[in-house]
Amino acid sequence: MKSAHYQTDLSDHHWHLLRRFLPAAKKRGRPRTALRAVLNAILYLVKTGAQWRLLPKNFPPWQTVYHHFRQWTRQGLLARLNHRLRTKVRQASGKHAQPTAASLDSQTVRASAHGGPVGYDAAKKTKGRKRFLLVDTLGLLLGVTLEPADCPERKGTRTLLTTTLADYPQLLKLWVDGGFNGPEFAAWVQTQHPTLVVEVVKRLAEVPGFHVLPKRWVVERTFGWLMHCRRLVRDQEQTTASAAGWIYLAMIRLMLRRLP
Repeated sequence: MKSAHYQTDLSDHHWHLLRRFLPAAKKRGRPRTALRAVLNAILYLVKTGAQWRLLPKNFPPWQTVYHHFRQWTRQGLLARLNHRLRTKVRQASGKHAQPTAASLDSQTVRASAHGGPVGYDAAKKTKGRKRFLLVDTLGLLLGVTLEPADCPERKGTRTLLTTTLADYPQLLKLWVDGGFNGPEFAAWVQTQHPTLVVEVVKRLAEVPGFHVLPKRWVVERTFGWLMHCRRLVRDQEQTTASAAGWIYLAMIRLMLRRLP
């Protein structure tokens, strides 16, 4: 293993945390590329936003790194790593391993010209994709869904919750914005998760301009964290699966930095 060259490289301790969750090497065939070097390359890409073909030469070949990224995304490995690290960070913060409260919101980002399916968000005047995120009270990722930017909020949110809620049976409270006001959405959530109560956090009409919303500021902060990774400032991916993979990687990187 080469010595670290970039701030994004894994420390020995962080590599020890991750290596046990990575696939074991096959007993036959040619020797496998060192997975630590592959992970270092992927973390470099998510932070810097560099193109695959411009990956520095002291990393493994970009084709090898891309192969592993695509394979890990398809196999759900990045989502599982996010889950494992989130549990560790929650416990280190004095929280229960499983969350009991969450908040959700969406973020519209521009998509590159060669990207996959996109739409036009008239409210944001942006052509691209919409990220729907479900996070715990620490702002750590519980689930993500990506849709064209013209996807209605309630439709995208239902897709997110349909694919996510079963993984969190202990959830009791869900904070949402004023767009989900009314009994219909809360009743639908009850059909998916009978113990989950929806609480709408509205903006105060008498307070002009920007102001922090109780509980829901946490998910807004998570969107801010994602924007610190240049790969996520614009959606450059052909598939929503790859786009979600980079979001998981950004959160994995953030959580590693929080662990002692």
